[in-house]
Amino acid sequence: MARIGFIGLGNMGGPMAANLIKAGHDVIGLDLDEAALARFTDAGGRKAASLVDLASEADAVITMLPAGQHVRSTYLGDDGVVALVRPGSILIDCSTIDVATSRQVAERADQAGIAMVDAPVSGGVGGAEAGTLTFMVGGTAEAFEAAKPLLEVMGKTVVHAGGAGNGQAAKICNNMILGISMIGVSEAFNLADSLGLDRQALFDIASTASGQCWSLTTYCPVPGPVPTSPANRDYQAGFTGAMMLKDLNLAQEAARTTGTATPLGAGAQQLYTLFASDGQAGRDFSAIIEYLRGRDDEPS
Repeated sequence: MARIGFIGLGNMGGPMAANLIKAGHDVIGLDLDEAALARFTDAGGRKAASLVDLASEADAVITMLPAGQHVRSTYLGDDGVVALVRPGSILIDCSTIDVATSRQVAERADQAGIAMVDAPVSGGVGGAEAGTLTFMVGGTAEAFEAAKPLLEVMGKTVVHAGGAGNGQAAKICNNMILGISMIGVSEAFNLADSLGLDRQALFDIASTASGQCWSLTTYCPVPGPVPTSPANRDYQAGFTGAMMLKDLNLAQEAARTTGTATPLGAGAQQLYTLFASDGQAGRDFSAIIEYLRGRDDEPS
């Protein structure tokens, strides 16, 4: 049994912490949202009195935070996790943030003699609840091995992507593919509707042909072919449009920084920006199909 500090107990962090509790670990939590803290304590977690108490007690600290500035403020400075945590602890940041911030924080941890990995996730809330997440992990081989037993409790696939920040790099590249492919699948179904092609027929063909992809076979954006997809529950979010836009923004920031041409990624970012600004940010990202269909109806 490990003593684990968990900071950020929202839609993703809460279920992840609950799985650690179920595995027998002693989990101490912090979150600004009292409702999230209540769910955490109901699951058997302990509420930390302060960051100092959490860091001084934990063998490992895991964070799931919204953005780079929150990660910096949590880990850095005289009152941050890096300064407060005990020697020999492992730090695991599961947030999805910019690569530069991830590498900066990891460097500070290394200077302090503390092992750290960046370990963003794929799999959404459903994967967090089921413990089937994919972790993309950046850090030294030694830090990866230290973090792996805890990550394996929360996920099904744990991949070492290389040095510090490479977990973040893998995440934004993966989700750029996801955003682009969901738009492509959505356009294809909208065109099929216009041509009078049955949706199930398109699915049966494309899912076994060269159009096959995760956005089609697992997360189909039209009701019917994949009963578990959000399309069958009015696009109630498993992964919101706002979250997709965040990841596409990170991908475009990285593309600009490295001088990499990503025209389809840029196009996906623009479409999800319009989607979110149209009041759809809280719906599942696959609801982009309805937004695209509405644009087709607009006069030219």
